[in-house]
Amino acid sequence: MPTPKPHAAWHVFLAFLSLGLTSFGGPIAHLGYFRRAFVTQRQWLDETHFAHLLGLCQLLPGPASSQLGFAIGLHRAGWRGGLAAFAGFTLPSALLMFAFALWLPRGPWGGAVIHGLKLVAVVVVGQAMAGMWRNLIPDAPRRCIAVLVGAALLFWPQPWMSWLAVLLAAGLGLALRRDMSCGEVAVAPAARGSGSWALIGYALMLVASFAFIAHGPLWQRTTAALYQAGALVFGGGHVVLPLLKQSLVVPGLIDENSFLAGYGAAQAVPGPMFSLATFLGQRIAGWPGALAGLLAMFVPGLLLVVGVLPWWHRFAAHDRWRHAAAGVHAAVVGLLLAAFWNPVWIGAIHAPGDVGIVAIAWLAAWRWRLPAWAAVCWCVLAACALNALVPSY
Repeated sequence: MPTPKPHAAWHVFLAFLSLGLTSFGGPIAHLGYFRRAFVTQRQWLDETHFAHLLGLCQLLPGPASSQLGFAIGLHRAGWRGGLAAFAGFTLPSALLMFAFALWLPRGPWGGAVIHGLKLVAVVVVGQAMAGMWRNLIPDAPRRCIAVLVGAALLFWPQPWMSWLAVLLAAGLGLALRRDMSCGEVAVAPAARGSGSWALIGYALMLVASFAFIAHGPLWQRTTAALYQAGALVFGGGHVVLPLLKQSLVVPGLIDENSFLAGYGAAQAVPGPMFSLATFLGQRIAGWPGALAGLLAMFVPGLLLVVGVLPWWHRFAAHDRWRHAAAGVHAAVVGLLLAAFWNPVWIGAIHAPGDVGIVAIAWLAAWRWRLPAWAAVCWCVLAACALNALVPSY
């Protein structure tokens, strides 16, 4: 990793702020945005290192896309870069969700706008899938692993299946090491001491959350519930819904209609879906609850990255890991294959017009290299136009 420059953290913040303003489509789509921004365009890291960090974040509980962004920031500019990446990527969605908690916008175009944003996710995830298929799995064994992982996730879409698939793919990479290779991964030096303290802090706060969740003021109970969700859930934004419902709706901290409205808004705004914590915290305990809830939801996942990354990097230096990493990279592509079909494609493509909108956006991005915001504008405007012309659209 290059030595961080004094201004590098500011550049990291601006890069992730741009993504925080434009990266619609949820956690799976974010992987495509990150790959395009930091592998293809800025070349802050190569394809192998990107998949290496992504594999780690897929194995950890917490918001995988935010953890990946934090890890990329650490790679680019150290601690300041990691915090800058988190702040830049999270701030827009957190402010939008806070505003949404204060005022629920309504209008005839709301559904069409949300639908257009889902079409953007089809374009972004599709491009990421195609690029990673070409660069990460160039031979038949790895492509077979990717297809098997994708099929397994489609037939058994339980949250634990993605974690199990990555582990099994790593084993297959070791078993097929003579036929598979994985390039060297340029890893950053990291202190085991800071990693150990991060893991201790993660564990202590998790234990404390169980003590506080049933007692104390509303903001404290809400913070404890959100910390548990961020610390224990595997699979990212969509998987956290049942856990939050159990810890916030069932005890009566928030009504179910408000909870579902906030969850729907979190899918429509750019940036991480875990910014839902801002909405929930504000509705339950005002702005102190919003701030405390936001930090509680994200902090455990970031602590896990800091805690595990030193050992992950050292493990990656061994030859046997390079063979296992080939399988992990194939599993990552398989995860993207499954997610591209469900929920990205199934959730967005409802009519022939949707296919046409996506095809035009894909062609424009591939042939003319149009930026992500242009794809957002096209898909939203086209969806609104079709909604006006075809009432049943």
